[in-house]
Amino acid sequence: MMNNWGYSNNWGYMMDWGGHPWFGFGFGFITLWSLFWSGIALWKSARNGDRYWFLALLLIHTAGILDILYLFVFAKNKLVLVSEPVKSVKRKLGKK
Repeated sequence: MMNNWGYSNNWGYMMDWGGHPWFGFGFGFITLWSLFWSGIALWKSARNGDRYWFLALLLIHTAGILDILYLFVFAKNKLVLVSEPVKSVKRKLGKK
């Protein structure tokens, strides 16, 4: 007896988003979001010499959540969104 599981019979169902074409856009957005944050976090962890963080960020994919936490909370040199003007930094160092 033959089953009805041929590639040609089920291909349409596998590629169908259930009549919701926005699912494809959502997956694409999450992919780009995760790729952006993962790239920054992997680069920064490699530059800081954080081996274990690099491996964790490389192997665990959490749609950018772990990457953002590393960048803003756990990194040695935390990512800062707003920086001070250059003049005030020079005054703190004792230079004019």
